[in-house]
Amino acid sequence: MAIQNIEQAVASGARYHTACDVMGIDSRTLRRWREQDRDLTDQRGAGARQRHHNQALTIEEKQAIIDTCNQPEYQSLPPSQIVPRLADQGIYIASESSFYRVLNEYGQNNRRGRAQPPRKSSAPTPWVAQQPNQVWSWDITYLPITIKGQFLHLYMIIDVYSRAIVGWEVHENELSEHAARLISHACLIQGIKQEQLVLHSDNGSPMKGATMLATLQKLGIVPSFSRPSVSDDNPYSEAMFRTLKYTPAYPAKPFENVVQARAWVHQFVTWYNTQHRHSGIEFVTPEQRHQGQDGEILQKRKVVYAQAKECKPERWKNRNTRRWCKIKEVWLNPPREKLCDRKQLG
Repeated sequence: MAIQNIEQAVASGARYHTACDVMGIDSRTLRRWREQDRDLTDQRGAGARQRHHNQALTIEEKQAIIDTCNQPEYQSLPPSQIVPRLADQGIYIASESSFYRVLNEYGQNNRRGRAQPPRKSSAPTPWVAQQPNQVWSWDITYLPITIKGQFLHLYMIIDVYSRAIVGWEVHENELSEHAARLISHACLIQGIKQEQLVLHSDNGSPMKGATMLATLQKLGIVPSFSRPSVSDDNPYSEAMFRTLKYTPAYPAKPFENVVQARAWVHQFVTWYNTQHRHSGIEFVTPEQRHQGQDGEILQKRKVVYAQAKECKPERWKNRNTRRWCKIKEVWLNPPREKLCDRKQLG
């Protein structure tokens, strides 16, 4: 009947593979059916391997597995540990897979011991910045002082689009009140309006403190948080702190007090915003990009390279000059399709 229906569809103008898809079969199946001279009844179950019930575990054997796994010396071990230990004693009850299957059947296939079960956390919310003051990222890092075991706390906010440091403070303790005051001050300087800004951070107590969340709600800022124990969800702040602590100007000795630390951070922020050519934004300074000057600067670089190629084309041969293209959008925790696009372009 299937062959007849397909032949009728093809005679009406359909293609063979399309007609086979509608019937739910493969074109090779149709070809095999046509080549058969015998009965076309379904033969799939004729040679199927039948289950041998004499190989199945008996109720007594299943109970032996349960009793063994519940013994004091085995109750905190998985079957992968129990079966070899039994073999060392000359005992074989069943295979490791049978142990797991029986434990699952009796509702005892749970995590054993004190280890916490793995937690499934949803993917972080992706955010995209297409101009300054759309997405900010902030975090806190430690600055060592001369007193052993004690640290200062550097609060720092960066603009994801321009990489500019838009706010920072150094304190002797870690409090939500300090963070709320810093955010309020930075928003005032940058002229942030209601519902304009997304502020991303990790899950620390200052980030989720009542004072901080109330301040964000008052300012109309959308809070965003990393997944628990996942540092990669806040990459821009992490990269910033690495730049800060690995710059050649970073003090070789711990800071003596909070005043000295604030003075050094002030110098670093000035250098970083106004002199540091950032690789992630085509080697313009964060201040230039934050003020919208990067497009003109990159265009001038294109002209310089085009003139150099015109003067000595043999250096480039068939190659193009450096692109110097402005980065129009920056993603924080981009979705999977954006990561794939980036790899293809890479």
